[in-house]
Amino acid sequence: MKIIPKELEKIYEPIHAGGGIVFNEDGDLLMIYRRGKWDLPKGKRDEDETIEECAIREVSEETGLKKLSLGEKVCNTYHIYSQNKKNLLKHTVWYKMKGTKKEKPEPQAEENILEVRWVSKKDVAVMLSKSYEGIKEVLGLAGVKLK
Repeated sequence: MKIIPKELEKIYEPIHAGGGIVFNEDGDLLMIYRRGKWDLPKGKRDEDETIEECAIREVSEETGLKKLSLGEKVCNTYHIYSQNKKNLLKHTVWYKMKGTKKEKPEPQAEENILEVRWVSKKDVAVMLSKSYEGIKEVLGLAGVKLK
């Protein structure tokens, strides 16, 4: 399966990113609201960091949470997009993480995040009706019940 990303990297500039599927002590899921969609926190890896360090840093920056612990890797996702006349291939490595509801989430305004919210298990499906298909797949692989 690695042959597809290698072929795409010949056409698209690769961007490596890390993201988190964050649960609190009640099993609530942390979601962000950006560009009219509910999403999961993620972002680009800096040159001097591992993908695990990237995932923790990006989740912390986008949500304001500082007390995060990294769990198991869930999956890799790939998506293509254009920015500043460049064709990009974003490869995101997703990890389960633990956070705490004792911390108040704060959206990162400079990343156009309007809201960060702990979502209860019963409300996840409602939020996903205003999300991306890829996020639904990631959550399914993480064991989140989508219905």
